Amino acid sequence: MSTHELYTGGPIDPNWQVPSSSSARFSWEYDDGRDRLLALYQKGKDKQWDGAKRIDWSLEVDPYDPLGTPDEAMTLYGTPYWAKMNDKDRGNLRRHYTAWQFSQFLHGEQGAMICAARIVESVPDLDAKFYSATQTMDEARHAEIYGRFLHEKIGMLYPINDNLQGLLGDTLRDSRWDMPYLGMQVLIEGLALAAFGMIRDTTDKPLPKQILAYVMQDEARHVAFGRMALRDYYKQLTDAELREREEFVIEGCYLMRDRLRGVEVLENFGIPKKEAEQLSEESEFLHLFRQLLFSRIVPCVKDIGLWGERLQKAYVDMGVFEMGNSNLDLLMTQDEEIAEQLDRERFEVEEQARVAEVAEAIDEGGST
Repeated sequence: MSTHELYTGGPIDPNWQVPSSSSARFSWEYDDGRDRLLALYQKGKDKQWDGAKRIDWSLEVDPYDPLGTPDEAMTLYGTPYWAKMNDKDRGNLRRHYTAWQFSQFLHGEQGAMICAARIVESVPDLDAKFYSATQTMDEARHAEIYGRFLHEKIGMLYPINDNLQGLLGDTLRDSRWDMPYLGMQVLIEGLALAAFGMIRDTTDKPLPKQILAYVMQDEARHVAFGRMALRDYYKQLTDAELREREEFVIEGCYLMRDRLRGVEVLENFGIPKKEAEQLSEESEFLHLFRQLLFSRIVPCVKDIGLWGERLQKAYVDMGVFEMGNSNLDLLMTQDEEIAEQLDRERFEVEEQARVAEVAEAIDEGGST
């Protein structure tokens, strides 16, 4: 079935074209490179995987309870709208929220793929070109996986959120080679990582847990790449150039914060937009969710050297300033370990099943 038949709200424009004034840069230096980036490039090659094989797509998913989301986490919980809903309505609401959330993941991953390809084209250093080429493949895999999950397991998609589209457009239209790093690697991917992690750590459904854990294992490398490249480059910039990038971060963070309300879902349930916005703002769960989503962005922004007074004030206003002290390296290490542990647990179960199957066959052979 065509994706366009699965979008809520009817047909959408099949393509979005973003004009760009960036330049393609070639490097004729093939010998030297930064050891850290080349090591990350090697890791990127070693860690490639096939989403069709590593993920167990035979696992069943209830489209009306795909993530095991508790009632208390639903924006409408405790409102007159919730009281009027029957079990079928509430299941349909869960389906829509999952479709909306994973659709934004899908659109963001396609944006990440395009930004990574833009980095290959425009970054001046060959070691960075090498690594971003592996990232382009990673992002293609992630888009493939999220698309398959939505098509086969949920059967519904949402168009890209206006705020996410706005930040992607700003990132891609900027001619400076470092902006795809800053917009994608730091802001969009940092926010996505936190969202992935919250769902990964709370869902009791095995298929979405696998998908998120394995995607996050890749994303941990991507954020490390952005940190290395930007930290080195931003040491060379003037105060005025740094302030320009801090303004971009501030605007992007507000866009990303406002992206997360899921107002489009409530509108599809007949709730007027202004009321849907108010209900979302009043949701205690959503308020906590939005704060925690910046746990990956704030320490990364601080680490790469963007920490001026106006940026700090913006984070104070958002209530996320203290997250600048988070241990980003520890979070990334945990992301990799969780994926590896999930693999071990799955392979142990499969091996036990094979052993039991062989033993049963032997018993049957001995009894004949």
